[in-house]
Amino acid sequence: MPQDLSFYYAAVPAVLLVGLAKGGMGDALSLIGLPFLALVVSPVEAAAILLPILVFMDMISLVIWRRHGDWATLKIMLPGAIFGIGLGWATSALVPGNILRIVIGAVTILFCLRYFWNNFGPGAGKVFPPRGQRPVAASLWGTFSGYGSFVAHAGGAPFQFYALPLKLQPREYTGTSVRFFAILNAIKLIPYFALGQLDTQNLATSATLLPFAPLATLAGAWCVRRMKPAIFYPFMYAMALIAALLIVREGLGG
Repeated sequence: MPQDLSFYYAAVPAVLLVGLAKGGMGDALSLIGLPFLALVVSPVEAAAILLPILVFMDMISLVIWRRHGDWATLKIMLPGAIFGIGLGWATSALVPGNILRIVIGAVTILFCLRYFWNNFGPGAGKVFPPRGQRPVAASLWGTFSGYGSFVAHAGGAPFQFYALPLKLQPREYTGTSVRFFAILNAIKLIPYFALGQLDTQNLATSATLLPFAPLATLAGAWCVRRMKPAIFYPFMYAMALIAALLIVREGLGG
């Protein structure tokens, strides 16, 4: 277990950022948290340390958002996401995840820019109706989300790409996202154990950081519950855009 205080100077803010994201404040905060922790340990070790904390935060978030969620979206996206986790496990030593990060990030950037153009550009004011469920698109983006979640806890942007155009109510959207990633993180424990990443040292480090998780998760949920849709969706698209830029930066850096 790290004894150097510099580790905790980076690790505690990382956990707080991830906790705010788990409370519903957007995956970009989680993506900022992982590179923050990777400043003091290897990226692989950072992901392994964060996973048990993510699972613990998921349990809190599931209680907070237990009455909210869209089961149709979950049912249509989860099969692809589980396949994506399996694909990431099977190809973890063969396929560089940086290429996928760049592709996912670039597509998401275009998606977010289109939203801001439609809503704040010269043609602003035109109403776009909610999109219906699309099995093919759900499977595709579910797979990207599962793969990105496995390799770098970075599955939020693909999920948002599919789920945001559905225009669910903010609480329903957040409840759906919480359930989706709670299931994925629980499944990821199996391959992480199999790959030897959840060893005694990393688990002990996770335990020392665990007390910071509940406060941040509750704070994120408090903010989301008080956001109106007119504020919530621009904020979430902005978070998705930041997340995508961070994904591309990480991919190019790798």
